[in-house]
Amino acid sequence: MEKAGKNAVERLGPEACWDLLRSDTVGRLAVVVQRRPDIFPINYVVDGETLVFRSAVGSKFWAGLDVESALEVDGYKPLTQMAWSVVAQGQIRIVLDPLEKKAADTLGRQPWEPGEKNIYMRVVPESITGRLFHTVKPDIWKISEVDRRRSAFE
Repeated sequence: MEKAGKNAVERLGPEACWDLLRSDTVGRLAVVVQRRPDIFPINYVVDGETLVFRSAVGSKFWAGLDVESALEVDGYKPLTQMAWSVVAQGQIRIVLDPLEKKAADTLGRQPWEPGEKNIYMRVVPESITGRLFHTVKPDIWKISEVDRRRSAFE
């Protein structure tokens, strides 16, 4: 991963994208539900060059069967004031093999939301893209208290 200049947006290669995905656990899964795009927050774990999450039977499950999907994850590094975004596009497949489920369990990611989440799903990316950029220095007197950049200046 090259260093992005103050005014540059750096396009990331696949290896850098996977490194960033491994550094986080929460993303947004985009699928089409009843002919409309919908987005679901998920917590995931990287397994090789796939992403595994657990779900209950519901909109995300039914929409995710045999369709294209996109998983977006972003982050901010206060010490360097760098922001990043990674998008993995591809198919979702249901994990049925008990040994594959057991292997996924050893990766240490449990669902955050309460309830039965006994369906294992795997995003198999056909493409992965990312970008990295230096954030604009905020006006500390006008910035919202919830803006992530604020922590770099406090």
